[in-house]
Amino acid sequence: MADPFMEFIAAFFAQGYGADVVLAVLALEAAWLRSRGWSLTAIAGLIGPAVFIVLALRAALVGADWWWIAGLLALSLPLHLMDLRTRL
Repeated sequence: MADPFMEFIAAFFAQGYGADVVLAVLALEAAWLRSRGWSLTAIAGLIGPAVFIVLALRAALVGADWWWIAGLLALSLPLHLMDLRTRL
């Protein structure tokens, strides 16, 4: 007999909910940084790439076409470059 907890965890991730939890934590982090006086540009550069990468993970978990996954990953690059430019 299979462990019900493991079945729950497998279904939780297979339906993309694990990525949703990560996205919620990123939203909380962004709100906290904004309350600390960070600019929206700085927050987008710091957290934006992670958002797109986690969205790509979610797309992969739910079986989206490859071009959705590749597109979301590609969208993280400009934000990475923006963050890099502000840090250098």
